Amino acid sequence: MGDVPENAPTHCPGTQSEDAGKASACAGCPNQSVCASAPKGPDPDMQAIAERLASIKNKLLVLSGKGGVGKSTFATQLAFALAAQGKEVGLLDIDICGPSAPKLTGLEGEEVHQSGSGWSPVYVEENLAVMSIGFMLPNPDDAVIWRGPRKNALIKQFLKDVVWGSLDYLVVDAPPGTSDEHISIAQFLKAAAAPGAAGSAGCNIAGGMDAAVIVTTPQEVSIIDVRKEVSFCRKVGLQVLGVVENMSTLQVGLPTLRFASSSSSSSSAQADLTAAVQAALHAALVCLG
Repeated sequence: MGDVPENAPTHCPGTQSEDAGKASACAGCPNQSVCASAPKGPDPDMQAIAERLASIKNKLLVLSGKGGVGKSTFATQLAFALAAQGKEVGLLDIDICGPSAPKLTGLEGEEVHQSGSGWSPVYVEENLAVMSIGFMLPNPDDAVIWRGPRKNALIKQFLKDVVWGSLDYLVVDAPPGTSDEHISIAQFLKAAAAPGAAGSAGCNIAGGMDAAVIVTTPQEVSIIDVRKEVSFCRKVGLQVLGVVENMSTLQVGLPTLRFASSSSSSSSAQADLTAAVQAALHAALVCLG
């Protein structure tokens, strides 16, 4: 039974049963109080998500095992490239703690507007819409310190309430790893595309594909985590279209390397510290002999 926890007793009725947490078999189970108080049956929001996603043909998740591999940049450029081909494209940033889409699309300072039909995404081009928690923060430097359930609730709201309209592609920029955000987006997409969901004719609501693209860099420490990401996609039934090796030809010559102060949020006001850093490195090397 798919809804029986691993540490449940032998005759567990299942977490979705009306007897969950109340049956005699539940006595002494560490999950008893949780099962008794949890809502039962299918999630009513799945129908709303299915209806909202019914007009989106292809949903592409951009994933990475490691942070800093250029995943958000790749997701943004992929969205721009598809839009340049005349496709209707949406870019959904579900990196709740580190949203990058507003900066990468040049939409910093923009706000999300709400109407009777839902949240309106911010448009960077006529056929490219963007949604991110970054549009909702009063201060872009504020930290988002949320636990898993609150992150999951916002991702669900993005899928349920954002008025994308008809899209050829929805590019989803996910945070690094295989944590709450990844599990949530995979579960929501899978549940919304299940047979019997609104508009469903199989494994994809709109007759397209739900798939992933994984971004890495050449270093072994990054590739190790890519293997975990591929394993995650297999476990949740998500097709992997391919792996992008980013920065594979990146070379920075020492004479062109520059160091700048990060004390100011304005890039134009950053001080060039290259000479000072080079002097300090030289002094350190002299001391080392």
